[in-house]
Amino acid sequence: MTKIRPVPGKDGEKYVPFEKRTGDSSVVYFTRDLSAEGLLKIYDRVSSVITGKTAVKLHTGEAEGPNIIPRPWVKELFGSRLRDAAIIETNTYYEGSRYTTEEHRKTLEINGWNFCPVDITDEEGVTSLPVKGGKWFTEMHVGKNMPSYESLLVLTHFKGHTMGGFGGSNKNIGIGCADGRIGKKAIHTAAGSSNLWSIAEEELMERISESTKATIDYFAPHVCYINTMRNMSVSCDCEGPEAEPVVTPDIGFVASLDILAADNACIDLIYGLPDGGGKALIERVETRHGLRQLSYMKELGMGNDRYTLIDIDNDDAEITAEDAVKDIKPEWTPDKYNTFWGRNKH
Repeated sequence: MTKIRPVPGKDGEKYVPFEKRTGDSSVVYFTRDLSAEGLLKIYDRVSSVITGKTAVKLHTGEAEGPNIIPRPWVKELFGSRLRDAAIIETNTYYEGSRYTTEEHRKTLEINGWNFCPVDITDEEGVTSLPVKGGKWFTEMHVGKNMPSYESLLVLTHFKGHTMGGFGGSNKNIGIGCADGRIGKKAIHTAAGSSNLWSIAEEELMERISESTKATIDYFAPHVCYINTMRNMSVSCDCEGPEAEPVVTPDIGFVASLDILAADNACIDLIYGLPDGGGKALIERVETRHGLRQLSYMKELGMGNDRYTLIDIDNDDAEITAEDAVKDIKPEWTPDKYNTFWGRNKH
């Protein structure tokens, strides 16, 4: 019997405004305070689920990447909140400065990730986790070491992505926890193709989301999400110094216990930026059909696309995404971590 190939969904280029969404609602926290202090404040709002040995899924970036989350902020978080924790990563599918474990370790040193343990979870092999309810996968291969952790903090640099449209918590886990040879290949490459990146648009978004589901189902309920909306190039941190220049203005931190609510809130904030501030990133998202990440996560039961946005800067007032960004000027302004090359060494 011939196995029928799944059919990807549609409309990954179409944004669904908040008022047209239906279903339950989750809580999303927001602060404009892009600093170590702001990160600590928003972490405290979602940290109640974190217990025991904790994995922090963080994109540590290609060597000398200019846009990754500032190392000093993460160092402060580890020093004051995450004593029994390690950053987790996997090797890359493409050849670059993180393709092998040896190269990856050198890159971690260059970028300054030497103040805490960094576990390259596929260094010693892979394991698999079940994908419940998926149409592309029944299992996903992840780093062998990942299941040794009890909790997962997904600390994401929200930005664009060459193929995914945007990289939020979903992409950080779906690509970043899949191992470098089997899992990532299953997501990116059609069977028998010599083109590593032969899977794109809606099908890619669905495969990423199913990979993510395997990981968060494993850690549930001990998993939370923080998205850092700073230095949001249309390029991913995997492009390192070759990333496209940042033009989208910085916004703040978003955090939730709901991955879909967190990523959807970030998309809403981008679409809500006044005076065309979100134009470049919106174009990147829509041309890659990246919004299918959101609709498919909802179909898979991974969270809610409706949410209550809590402004922790203003006595926990309930605000809209438009309220949150209404005073942001459309031009990007570099902060002190953008004033010199190789800033993460300091």
